[in-house]
Parts: sequence; structure tokens; C-alpha cells
Amino acid sequence: MIKTISVKSNQKTEFIDITEAVNREIDIDEGLCIVYCPHTTGGIVVNEGADPAVAEDVMAVLNEIVPWRFPYRHLEGNSPAHVKSSLTGPSVCLIVEGGRLRLGTWQRVFFCEFDGPRNRKVWIKTIPG
Repeated sequence: MIKTISVKSNQKTEFIDITEAVNREIDIDEGLCIVYCPHTTGGIVVNEGADPAVAEDVMAVLNEIVPWRFPYRHLEGNSPAHVKSSLTGPSVCLIVEGGRLRLGTWQRVFFCEFDGPRNRKVWIKTIPG
């Protein structure tokens, strides 16, 4: 069964820590957890969550390498969001142990908003193993 969590972004671009929301949806003791973003202008990443400057730095670099002003051909005006989503990817597959995500000491799971503010969905699928 696929579970859904809701994510509300408040800015045009931001990283939102969804680690605990994902952990609440885990229904197995051991196996894998797939965290998937069904939006073409969002992404899912794992990175450091202890220092918010890390997420700010990642977003700043993405904004630098994918400029808002560029002769994009997509007419909706959100081409940079599509490019950033392609760079981060829509999903991660994580180990579940003891009914929770097995992450490194500083690691957290982030929803990446590239075209906000919006109300988003993230799908969670667990696979026993």
C-alpha cells in the first residue's frame, strides 16, 4: 500500500525536512522505504539536517547553476524548477531497521520545493525484507 504525506511550502524554493513524517508512515520492522515526489517541479534528497546552512548552500548553488533568467522554451515560466527537479531526482530508496529509517548521524530526508509556495504530496512505499 502506498501512503501519502502532505507538504506545504511557503517559499519559491526551499528544502523541507520530512524525515519524521516519513518515519510515522513506516509500517514494517525491516526492509526498504521509497520516498517519491509525484511533482515535476519538486524533488527528494537526503542531506545534512543539523545545520540549516547546508540546505541553504545547496539551494544557493542550484539557483546559481540554474538561473531564473535564461532563454527557456517552456512557456509556463517555471523551467528552472523543472531543471532543478531533474538534478535532484524525484525519489530516494532508504533502509528501514527497527521500524524507522536508518540514516547517518546528520542525515535527514528533504522535500525540495522549486516552484512554490504550494501544497504538495509525497508518496511512501515500504517493502519488507
